[in-house]
Amino acid sequence: VFHLFLHSRRKMRLLLFLITCQCAINSVNAHHVSKPNVVLLMADDLGIGDLGCYGNRTLRTPNIDRLAEEGVTLTQHIAASPLCTPSRAAFLTGRYPIRSGMAAFSRVGVFLFSASSGGLPSEEITFSELLKQRGYTTALIGKWHLGMNCESSNDFCHHPLSHGFDYFYGLTVTNFRDCKPGQGSVFLKGVQKSLVIPIQIAGITLVSLAIVQYIGLLKVPFQALGYCLLITATSLAVLIFFFYHFRHLNCFLMRDHQIIQQPLSYENLTQRLTKEAMQFIGRNTDAPFLLVLSYLHVHTALYASKNFSGKSKHGLYGDAVEEMDWSVGQVLDVLEKYNLSDNTLVYFTSDQGAHVEEISSSGEVHGGYNGIYKGGKSMNWEGGIRVPGLLRWPGVIQAGAYMDEPTSNMDIFPTIVKLAKAQLPSDRIIDGHDLMPLLQGKVTQSKHEFLFHYCNAYLNAVRWHPRNSESVWKVFFFTPNFSPEDSNGCYDSHVCFCHGGFITRHDPPLLFDLSRDPEEKVPLTPETESRFYEILRVIHLAVDNHTRSLHAAPDQLSWDNLLWKPWLQLCCSSLFQSCYCDYDSEGSLPEMHSG
Repeated sequence: VFHLFLHSRRKMRLLLFLITCQCAINSVNAHHVSKPNVVLLMADDLGIGDLGCYGNRTLRTPNIDRLAEEGVTLTQHIAASPLCTPSRAAFLTGRYPIRSGMAAFSRVGVFLFSASSGGLPSEEITFSELLKQRGYTTALIGKWHLGMNCESSNDFCHHPLSHGFDYFYGLTVTNFRDCKPGQGSVFLKGVQKSLVIPIQIAGITLVSLAIVQYIGLLKVPFQALGYCLLITATSLAVLIFFFYHFRHLNCFLMRDHQIIQQPLSYENLTQRLTKEAMQFIGRNTDAPFLLVLSYLHVHTALYASKNFSGKSKHGLYGDAVEEMDWSVGQVLDVLEKYNLSDNTLVYFTSDQGAHVEEISSSGEVHGGYNGIYKGGKSMNWEGGIRVPGLLRWPGVIQAGAYMDEPTSNMDIFPTIVKLAKAQLPSDRIIDGHDLMPLLQGKVTQSKHEFLFHYCNAYLNAVRWHPRNSESVWKVFFFTPNFSPEDSNGCYDSHVCFCHGGFITRHDPPLLFDLSRDPEEKVPLTPETESRFYEILRVIHLAVDNHTRSLHAAPDQLSWDNLLWKPWLQLCCSSLFQSCYCDYDSEGSLPEMHSG
């Protein structure tokens, strides 16, 4: 049903779109918007199958569906990475994260701590910087997850305000289970696995040295033994301290460079984020603005305010989706209130697909629904990278249209930069393409003939949409090993990884035609596809060309840049006061309705 919903009457819709596009183009000329406002709404870990406009019939998302009704629905909109940090880096820069050093060679592909030294390099150019140069007022509200400091706790080299945003209200890292008491830990299992063997080895070594010293078989300087014991005990104490205080050290709310709530409180959090967004719009009704509202929903820890808790048909996850939809409605309403809708491009997406392995300690499903698509977050199966893509601009973009062409979240960069009449950087490759010709019907095929799908820093898969063809070929050079084997994810490790024993390599690569098999169920073979080797040859040539375009960049997700560094730690009071403060005055909040 989901597949038929997205792909039925495709040709009829395209014909209708082409017939009406000339009216939209004429409207643009009459409208003559020189610098439209831009509102970019990004969910976290939302599945494409969670929304009514993509076929969901049980979750209530009327406001997000309204964007689809009044704009264009992209049905093959692709995240540049199936993980938060690299996907968001690509979104802001219009470039594959491998180009900026925001793709990891290690197992961990995202930032975990507020006091890490990695982040989006200052050399990268974001769309917020370019729009700011063109006179836009810019704001990021919500999740950042692209680093904060480099060498000191107040250099803010990776902070949103250092990347073109005039105003920031939100989290510099992300929303973890560890941030909300009673929701478990994403670290505990991994820390236990990582530390048990080293602790056992250190303990056995120290006891053995003490025994051989005691019985006189070997003379070990007492001082050396003491130093070893001291280093081991200190390291263990630091680790215990850090993870015991994880919530206070990493889960905090900032306004610009100032911590205003440490640790983060989830009470009316979505309402506070929404209020900030509405107030920002209200302050900038007479000048062009860029608003990026980056929701914490629906990454775990899940939460929902009293007005939405227990109201959906899908537990706490559904409550969170419906609360986010309410927030989208509030933003759309405030644009209407100030007569800004016709002068504002609104975009809604998710940073990657739903996290299918998210199961609470009580067994409740805390991950979303990726529709017919295989896999989810951390994977380059379609469920991990095919995300919602909705764009609305009344009178400019055709209402109610569906576009099945491959598009990318990297396309937002050139699209809004050109709308702001800014110049695209000429000193670097921009991998995104301007969407407006496609959205206005000036062209019928995406400029993305090839899209390259990375698992961290490793090229995992390639998508090829040949010119003048409906086929969308996709090859996999390796695939994750699901655990259990007959499942749809890596439940034993919580996410899938990208190398070693966690993957299976394929030679020849697995080949699918997504136009006929969007669920990636049956790999093609030379027997079932006569052009099998020719398709692989073309894709290998594309990979060679793409690889030659890459230049080495400092690895922002190296272990050195990922690890917690105490001297980079921000604390709004003192460690002795557990870094506690709450300066976030709520005042009046937007009126809430869950229905």
